[in-house]
Amino acid sequence: MEQIALVTGADRGLGLALTTRLLERGWRVFAGQYMPEWPALSELAARYPQRLRLVPLDVGDTASVQAAAALVTAEAGRVDLLINNAGVNSRTSQREIREAQDYAEMQRLYNVNALGPLRVVEAFLPLTDRGQMKRLCFVSSEAGSINRAQRTSWFGYCSSKAALNMAVRMLFNRLRPEGYTFRLYHPGWVRSYMSGTKNTQGELEPEEAAVPALAYFLRERAYDPHVATRSDEERLVLRDWQGVEWPW
Repeated sequence: MEQIALVTGADRGLGLALTTRLLERGWRVFAGQYMPEWPALSELAARYPQRLRLVPLDVGDTASVQAAAALVTAEAGRVDLLINNAGVNSRTSQREIREAQDYAEMQRLYNVNALGPLRVVEAFLPLTDRGQMKRLCFVSSEAGSINRAQRTSWFGYCSSKAALNMAVRMLFNRLRPEGYTFRLYHPGWVRSYMSGTKNTQGELEPEEAAVPALAYFLRERAYDPHVATRSDEERLVLRDWQGVEWPW
């Protein structure tokens, strides 16, 4: 039986790279498209016309998420692997407290980064209930770690990722007893477009970052690579691309 994945934020960056690698592995992919004017995802669809379906999807809009779930329901009827990758940052994030804060932008970040994945899980739950893997994956960030927070700005972005981590913890509490497995992941400093233009100072190109990310998302059982006998399946863990566990 074919394996079916949904990837949000698949237009470019890590989402596009994850979509590409899934297709190369033979998966059927529903790719959330937020920017139809950006050509890369359409070009990929032309290469995989039978296995890649572009789905209009704005995770910050409930109606859009529900419409996407209805489309996937009509065409596939289930989802085995759900990757919540869509995320945004803002050019105003670096303002410190002695500067005027952009609260409208902070609310936008929270709506997309924290509430967006929750919207997607809620809408797609009937599909993942019928999936073979029941695997929910979330691209988070070290920025959501309260214990290791060192920044003096980025209020909206850091708070949105900390809120995402809490939401995933509650989902874990509710859905793990039903057989769901979770992957909460910090992909490293990726040269992505989260602020609108490509970050050229990051450590990893999206194609590089996708390799350990997908390996972790698809691993049959999660475990601590530094303590081989320690399973992560019964506890929610935030791990990075090097396998390091991050504190809450």
